[in-house]
Amino acid sequence: MTDSDKRPDENPQQRINIKPGLSVNIILKADQRSGKLTKGIVKEILTNSSYHPHGIKVRLEDGRVGRVRKIG
Repeated sequence: MTDSDKRPDENPQQRINIKPGLSVNIILKADQRSGKLTKGIVKEILTNSSYHPHGIKVRLEDGRVGRVRKIG
């Protein structure tokens, strides 16, 4: 499945699709080279713009910060 095949509500680059309480997979700064994803629940949205090409930056409930790569 390519990014263009995703439904708009699943696009992790659009801020409107990210809400506190949502289950997401993020990529931590330290894991950017390896591409390892971390699963968690969104506590806070840190990106102010409505779109970011690398994913919306969030803080998870456990305090870790990263960019959303996958919703759900």
